[in-house]
Amino acid sequence: MKALVCILLLLETFVFVVQQQVDGGLNENEISQQISAEDGRQNPPQIDTLRAEASTDRQQYCDLGIPDIHAALRELTATVTEQKEKNRELTATITEQKENIRALETQLRDEMNKKNEEISNLTLSQVELRKENRDREIAFSASMMESGGGYIGPFTSEFTLTYRNVFTNIGNAYNPITGVFIAPLKGAYMFRVSVYGYAPTASAASIYKNEERMVMAYDMQAQDQDRLNSSNGVVLILEVGDVVYVKLWPNTKIFDDRYNRNTFSGYLLFPLR
Repeated sequence: MKALVCILLLLETFVFVVQQQVDGGLNENEISQQISAEDGRQNPPQIDTLRAEASTDRQQYCDLGIPDIHAALRELTATVTEQKEKNRELTATITEQKENIRALETQLRDEMNKKNEEISNLTLSQVELRKENRDREIAFSASMMESGGGYIGPFTSEFTLTYRNVFTNIGNAYNPITGVFIAPLKGAYMFRVSVYGYAPTASAASIYKNEERMVMAYDMQAQDQDRLNSSNGVVLILEVGDVVYVKLWPNTKIFDDRYNRNTFSGYLLFPLR
């Protein structure tokens, strides 16, 4: 309200001055005197107080109503600059993270390729090892007769036994027609022989390597028809082509039937270089 009074007084004074200039013109002192006289005539003494209050209110109104535009612009500029700097820092951080992700992806890809190559090489090695081990799988086991039963012997000299009823012959190193095992690899081999018969004639058989007797299985009883049982085994180092077989001891005999009482077995323990 006070601001409105101030504005009205200013407009009134302005109109008066313009009118005087149109009518004949007044100098500055006359205008001031006229304004003072006019104020004294038309306004009571409290007008001066109202003018002072209006001037003060106008200044306060202007101070409150019109902000400092330059200060606001400076503050806004500073805010925008700060935000731009933060955006640049954020962009740099994102770029760095992208580079780290790309480096990690490259590292993982290289490691995966390396693992796949190792797996492929391991698979090939396993195939080769399996093939090599298959070549090294040597084992056999056989009994005397394929069917029926009866005695073998006695003979006046050693007699090579043929074990025709083959249970196992992995590697086909044993020949059931000749009764001879031929070593296909250099290595350590385990062999075993068992004999069975009836008294009073002894039962005995020997394992031979090439032409040399290694071990013998032997049993003898005094009473007629007593059962005779014996077995023996040996580990031999064989070169490729060495032969192993069983010979019946002179003047002894063995008995075999469907129970497969007399056997000859052997297998490769491990190869040697």
